Amino acid sequence: MNYPLNNIPERTIKPRNSGITMVMDKGLSLRQVEDFIEVGGPYTDIVKLGWATSFVTPNLDEKLKLYRAAGIPVYFGGTLFEAFIVRNQFDDYRRTLDKYQMEHAEVSDGSIEIEHEVKCDYIRKLSEQVTVISEVGSKDVTKIFAPYKWIKLMNAEIEAGSWKVIAEARESGNVGIYRDSGEVRQGLVDEILTQIPEEKIIWEAPQKAQQVWFIKLIGANVSLGNIAPAEVIPLETLRLGIRSDTFDHFLNL
Repeated sequence: MNYPLNNIPERTIKPRNSGITMVMDKGLSLRQVEDFIEVGGPYTDIVKLGWATSFVTPNLDEKLKLYRAAGIPVYFGGTLFEAFIVRNQFDDYRRTLDKYQMEHAEVSDGSIEIEHEVKCDYIRKLSEQVTVISEVGSKDVTKIFAPYKWIKLMNAEIEAGSWKVIAEARESGNVGIYRDSGEVRQGLVDEILTQIPEEKIIWEAPQKAQQVWFIKLIGANVSLGNIAPAEVIPLETLRLGIRSDTFDHFLNL
């Protein structure tokens, strides 16, 4: 940090197992990636190339090289996995991961229906090749899972080999663990945390109010995802209690 301040919560250091900030790249240019890394790189743990944007992103190899040179892991969004699966191209997906030297992959079923045991089998197979991050929850706002189902699905995917499970919210933050207004389903989150270790979960939280809620509930080292590149520095100030929304939260440390 640039100068001393007392009563600042201790942050985990990279490479982190908790307190992860997962950034959503929805189509940054090479120049934008360079600018982002200059400012946000120290606080970014992993970058997701949102949904299937990697399919149409120009200069994809060069973009991946920029992130790797900065020591920031990158992975393709889960929707790309689903796009391969729905077309019966799982082997092509695996070859694509190898082609681009990907070390992480996301397994999700937010856009298509996959029997859960089949999804877990994909996780098991891919975990022999890469580090798997799996996503639980639907992108369909009308599909609301009971807490016991979230817990059952998360446990099964962790047992199948997922390094982390993502609690679905989309890039907009209005499905899954949130109501369509963006409000957190507090009872759902509380129930999940009674059974799933919080360090195994990345909570998608694209909106500031959602980030604040999770920081106040779990602490500075909660893992949060779908963070916009321009919001990485603001999020870090929330984590450290030096922004008004969390200003008083850590003063008694």
